[in-house]
Amino acid sequence: MKRVSFNLMGVLCILFSTCFYACSEKRTLNSDYEIIPKPLDVNCKGDASFLLKDGVAVIYPENNQKMQDNAEFLVNYVEKQTGVKLTSHAGMPVDGAICLTLDLNDDNAEAYKLIVNDKRVCISGASEAGVFYGIQTLRKSLPVAQDINVNLSAVEIYDKPRFAYRGAMLDVARHFYTVDEVKTFIDMLALHNINRFHWHLTDDQGWRIEIKKYPKLMSVASERKETVVGRWYSGIYDGKPYSGYYTQDELRDVIDYAAKRHITIIPEVDLPGHMQAALAAYPELGCTGGPYEVWRMWGVSDNVLCAGNDKTIQFIKDVLAEIIEIFPSEYIHVGGDECPKDKWKTCPKCQARIKALGIKGDSKHSKEEYLQSYVIREAEKFLNEHGRNIIGWDEILEGGLAPNATVMSWRGEKGGIHAAKAGYDVIMSPNIYMYLNNHQLGVNDKIGIKKRLISLKKVYDYHPVPAELDKKAALHVKGVQANLWTEYLDTAEEFDYSLYPRMAAVAEVAWSLVENKSYDNFCIRLMDIEKHYDAFGLSYCKMIYDK
Repeated sequence: MKRVSFNLMGVLCILFSTCFYACSEKRTLNSDYEIIPKPLDVNCKGDASFLLKDGVAVIYPENNQKMQDNAEFLVNYVEKQTGVKLTSHAGMPVDGAICLTLDLNDDNAEAYKLIVNDKRVCISGASEAGVFYGIQTLRKSLPVAQDINVNLSAVEIYDKPRFAYRGAMLDVARHFYTVDEVKTFIDMLALHNINRFHWHLTDDQGWRIEIKKYPKLMSVASERKETVVGRWYSGIYDGKPYSGYYTQDELRDVIDYAAKRHITIIPEVDLPGHMQAALAAYPELGCTGGPYEVWRMWGVSDNVLCAGNDKTIQFIKDVLAEIIEIFPSEYIHVGGDECPKDKWKTCPKCQARIKALGIKGDSKHSKEEYLQSYVIREAEKFLNEHGRNIIGWDEILEGGLAPNATVMSWRGEKGGIHAAKAGYDVIMSPNIYMYLNNHQLGVNDKIGIKKRLISLKKVYDYHPVPAELDKKAALHVKGVQANLWTEYLDTAEEFDYSLYPRMAAVAEVAWSLVENKSYDNFCIRLMDIEKHYDAFGLSYCKMIYDK
């Protein structure tokens, strides 16, 4: 095991450019297109270059707000990263400028072409999102240094992602992150070409989203009186109250922030399990009537929504109604995972519901498991009636789904394989590869869960399309997602350490074709993206092992 060595040629190039321009008013450093994720096709075009300096204009099409946002993003980022002060305005492409256009004809909406010559820089996309990813390639090709000009080497880059869905999940129910912290997370998703932010907003340990019809969700469900110390079974608590939630105005602000970075936020309200925090606020929604408390422990509570209570179904619909008013995403995540059925087995209302629906158990599932399917279908029906689609963890497969439902496979790949063969769209998010809250360095690691080792290389080598799928079923694998559960991550340093640089490996898994991947080459390119981590002040894991 060893720390990967620096790219010697890259170091020599930087030293040469630094020495050559040492006597000028500003140093001039060179671009480097060895970035993450690796572009599909990079063709260097000789010794010509474009000088990126103060006053260079970024030109975008008239009457296109998204392209204006793209231009402003580039201007702001270049100044933060290099000190170079660009300008931006609408107009036609001209020499001496960075020109953003929408004239790339490509079936992939996120495809782009980046062309640099001695006259201009042109980023053309099949859509505004494609242009944005071309901008990401350009920004990552620039040195991270202040008071410089940049020689952009002549190049032609054509690139497009392998998967349409490239996701990351953040759990804010166990440990709450402020709006500013979430925005920084979104900035890092953009850096890694991630386009879906799955926001886990509710759980047994806290409710983090304002629902105006149910005010106790904010005054009661968002606050736990203390938190377990260490493992969930330790029996030791810190005695410190813990709270936090997002107002609807704050949520809309974050949604807008993400949209300008071409990231769709998918909210999750986990149901019918993982609901003890909500039951603490509204005990009548549980099977026993309480009393309940916002859970102080980690793990999974057996206090769940009462599936036989009409008020429960109405509560679900009311919550979803406010969520779809806030979040414009096509998909709404309803969880559906880890719902203990113990209370349902003895609850008169639940058993009466089972009888009324004519539910029978069989060799595949118990009658209580089929009862959960009833709850999920009620949520799904409501969302469909309001123009949205359901996405949930792989347990939602039990009992049947509508054809437009999407399954997120977390219990390994089995659920995803079953769903794809059955004709459902699938997001691969297996806990054995994509749970970044697990240890990454083995016995020397003190941050995260020791349950399994998920090293940088293990993440990088993951292949989201299982060999068991034929060509038709494989088309249902729409993407891949990394998850960060935060039970044991209660500081910004632990958060950063767990995510980075493994998020860089996720980025290449999601974006790059298998045949274009190389772990050794990835590790060399990783040193460049670490400079961006440093610029953001991230406390990332600096020990990179080649096993």
